[in-house]
Amino acid sequence: MTTPYAKDQRDPHGSVAPAVATALLFLLGPLALALGGLSAMATDACGPDNCPAALETSLSLIHDMLTAGWLFSPAALLIAWLLPRKRRWSAARTGAALAALVPPVSVLYLVLTLPAG
Repeated sequence: MTTPYAKDQRDPHGSVAPAVATALLFLLGPLALALGGLSAMATDACGPDNCPAALETSLSLIHDMLTAGWLFSPAALLIAWLLPRKRRWSAARTGAALAALVPPVSVLYLVLTLPAG
């Protein structure tokens, strides 16, 4: 039976989600940056004026995610680490840790599913 103060108890697993997100971000971040930077070469075959609109849209999304994501990911990761280690904050801490992974995973998905040019 839980006490009314169970949410105020210390969470023994409070640092697991931020630690896993940090490790994944250190692995996926440079990979997303490298592949996202190389994705501009997808227009080499079709030239700058004859590329399909789907390819241009995907490349624009990749560029936008690389630009905004490198501000968003560290902020979300910092929030995940700084939230109190109480049980009441475990969902917010896990959500912030997962949100930190969205930009690099999105960039990798967009790069790996680029339309033919």
